[in-house]
Amino acid sequence: MSFIKHFDNLEDTRSHINKKHELLDIIFLTVVAILSGAEGWKDIKQFGDSKLEWLRKFRDFEAGIPVDDTIARIISAIEPTALLSCFMSWVNEIRESNGQSIIAFDGKTLRHSFDGDRKTALHSVSAYAVEQGLVLAQCKSLSKKNEVSTVMELIELLELKGNVITADAMHCLKKVTKAIDKKDGDYALQVKNNQGKLSNEIKAYFHKIRRDEPQLIDSNTLELTNDGHGRIEHRQYVQLPVTDWLSQREGWSKLNSVIEVTRKRYINEAESSETAYYISSLEIDLPRIAKVIRSHWAIENSSHWVLDVTFKEDESRIRRGDAPENMATFRRFAMNLARLSSIKDSIKGKLKRAAWSDDVRE
Repeated sequence: MSFIKHFDNLEDTRSHINKKHELLDIIFLTVVAILSGAEGWKDIKQFGDSKLEWLRKFRDFEAGIPVDDTIARIISAIEPTALLSCFMSWVNEIRESNGQSIIAFDGKTLRHSFDGDRKTALHSVSAYAVEQGLVLAQCKSLSKKNEVSTVMELIELLELKGNVITADAMHCLKKVTKAIDKKDGDYALQVKNNQGKLSNEIKAYFHKIRRDEPQLIDSNTLELTNDGHGRIEHRQYVQLPVTDWLSQREGWSKLNSVIEVTRKRYINEAESSETAYYISSLEIDLPRIAKVIRSHWAIENSSHWVLDVTFKEDESRIRRGDAPENMATFRRFAMNLARLSSIKDSIKGKLKRAAWSDDVRE
């Protein structure tokens, strides 16, 4: 299963006289260089020069390795939406053999990708398959305030049947639940003040049930405790079915349950506590809903953190044309490739070994 075949239909927008280097050669070079720890154009050029013999096992590279400015020009000229389609074609092939998943949506800003005005820094929204540890797609968003429309685009693009979608409170909107339901997916969305009436009614509903039917609370409660690194975390999940008592249920697609999550943390002698509320299309299933809600943070810990710490994405100063968006896609290609490797090591460890060993990289 070669990822490069998924780029075959990618349009090369360069004029004929500027096509000394094959587009697929440069794409292959870029992805495997990033997989080997390259961060910028100079790194990619130097990797290519040192590994040209190895690269020619897979692609011709008849014109050799271009200078770094040419690499930058070629990558920045790729149409980002077309590149995303190639990425999703590859990921969908992977998903067919790995089954369905919990999919977490979240936004991320490349803080040093701005050109002059910091407000121009690239902000994108990613869809992350939690169980497989794979980024499924990412779309550019005009800003954090425009994340909702970007999530709606991703919902339309992705195969969601049998998947459970999680997102933060910004995306707790009726149109989002309708779009997910239309694609035969399920959802678990946090409710905050942007849905004030719904939030207040859910809190009142839990208060009413505790007062009038305490046995229903007892039978629909799951408590979990984790400890490590000097911290103990206790989480209590209470999931209740939606009834006619909740007048604010109207307009939400397939709203079947509401969830209260109370988290208590003990660090040394200090204690902190918080309570959050969620809506979901899932029926009562406490172990499943607990896994879904906790899994949402995997996109922060397993995707964003890895991109920033291991791939140095937040430090990237690549700014030319569409290069920031395209390089962000290539990093996710590389991260997915590393995750799919059977080698037992961290992502950082895998990248180091890919840099050192032609066999590991292959």
